[in-house]
Amino acid sequence: MSLLDELYKEIILTHYKNPKNYGPLPDATLTLSGHNPSCGDQLELHLKLEDGRITNVTFSGQGCAISQASASMMTELIKGKPLAEALELSRKFKAMVVEGAPPAPELGDLKALSGVSKLHARVKCATLAWTTLEEAARQLEK
Repeated sequence: MSLLDELYKEIILTHYKNPKNYGPLPDATLTLSGHNPSCGDQLELHLKLEDGRITNVTFSGQGCAISQASASMMTELIKGKPLAEALELSRKFKAMVVEGAPPAPELGDLKALSGVSKLHARVKCATLAWTTLEEAARQLEK
């Protein structure tokens, strides 16, 4: 295993064991559930928006290390950003994980999940939080 692979493994395990932005958000604008039936991953994404900007975001749930680490890193990355920018980051993340595109620099630590594109059974784990974010955005547009 290369040094880079070891670093990525460590980042994923750190977020899995000590997730950032974990727990309920009592004043959330929207809370939405996501589920990955193939792995059993479950999460609730809690978003607080003001003037189109994500002022706070948390998640809760349970699942594999990849799903929980992805949700943790996602919340760190999108907090404080306009919803439209968060959705653009989602597009770039999914391009990396689903299509095997090179990691976009703005994804930061999420590039640790770039190897998931080679593990087809884990793609839905890595994208669960992002897919839930996209569904939340659709509901907010209604």
